Amino acid sequence: MAAAAASAVLAGPGRIASPSPRRRSGRRVAMAVSEPSGGHETTAISRRPVYVPTPTNRELRTPHSGYHFDGTARAFFEGWYFKVSIPECRQSFCFMYSMENPAFTKPLGMLEKAIHGPRFTGVGAQILGAYDKYICQFSEESKYFWGSRHELILGNTFTAREDSKPPSGEVPPQEFNRCVSEGFQVTPVWHQGFIRDDGRSNYVQTVNTARWEYSTRPVYGWGDVNSKQKSTAGWLAAFPVFEPHWQTCMAGGLSTGWIEWDGERFEFEDALSYSEKNWGGGFPRKWFWVQCNVFEGASGEVALTSAGGLRNLPGLSDIYESVALIGVHFGGTFYEFVPWTGSVSWQISPWGYWHISGENSSFTAELEATTKEPGTPLRAPTVEAGLVTACRDTCFADLRLKLWEKRYDGSKGK
Repeated sequence: MAAAAASAVLAGPGRIASPSPRRRSGRRVAMAVSEPSGGHETTAISRRPVYVPTPTNRELRTPHSGYHFDGTARAFFEGWYFKVSIPECRQSFCFMYSMENPAFTKPLGMLEKAIHGPRFTGVGAQILGAYDKYICQFSEESKYFWGSRHELILGNTFTAREDSKPPSGEVPPQEFNRCVSEGFQVTPVWHQGFIRDDGRSNYVQTVNTARWEYSTRPVYGWGDVNSKQKSTAGWLAAFPVFEPHWQTCMAGGLSTGWIEWDGERFEFEDALSYSEKNWGGGFPRKWFWVQCNVFEGASGEVALTSAGGLRNLPGLSDIYESVALIGVHFGGTFYEFVPWTGSVSWQISPWGYWHISGENSSFTAELEATTKEPGTPLRAPTVEAGLVTACRDTCFADLRLKLWEKRYDGSKGK
């Protein structure tokens, strides 16, 4: 049994979020309570995050890690998701960043709307954190957003410090803190920022501020360890069809550092972490998503990701396809269950129950997730209304995963 997170559809699209962690022996994690420090200097030495510049040609780099904006004025969004789970205190932090229509760095004027049609612009930063509380900071202007075309490196400055120029790329943490009052930067191996809730979320429990610095050691990308990593959506992800696209960038990693959550400080070492991204013309009409890295009784690192939904076929405005997949990493091996090499089926309740199964030529997988929590409404970048409430997530759920190797006759084996 594992603790998991789950999400579901509201009036519009919905998704399942990641399973919430339970205690797991042997994980070196600590949690402390203090007032916000305003920096990382007071962090305990044993859990101080260590910054290193993003290495070139790093191992476990997945396809589609880079920023996909091509400079054209077509409707476009890109979104990123980073999660840290702390089993010892049964809390998770889910960081979500979004960029909408980057061809326009501020809201469109009347002439631009006449030429391009209505578009929503801006950069958003959301965190679903401890106790399923929430924070969101959003700006309709994006001139201080930046992203690498070749690597999972991005950042944004909401508010710069006086007499300081916002960064336009990855910088050491000391320089970031010197230049940025409110904003974030994230790489495959480093994540830091400070955001302030902008008051737009009076329908949910919020925190006023969040500050964080942590380093990450990737363990799994999307594929076998020591092998070339795969596109999560297969070869179709290389073309602007079947949008939106989805890529798991790091199925599992180990993160060390701290997060300050409205005055409460969480310090951790080798906490389990995960990252993924979406991009394209718009979010799916409906979707579900389950993700878990914390499993009781497992030896070694285990990572589960499963998702599915309805996505629009470009040029066919009223035609959608229903797709889903399951990906399991265990013992350095990747077990993939996708429609183009096997079959995937699912039974999903509007909220509280998710059952997904899949099989390929050699293996069968089955997962079941349940929650009694009400969940937290989150925002997603939509074509119709911009960054609005579109799904419900929780980091408090229970998940059971079963994986079998098939016998010669196709029945379930060991």
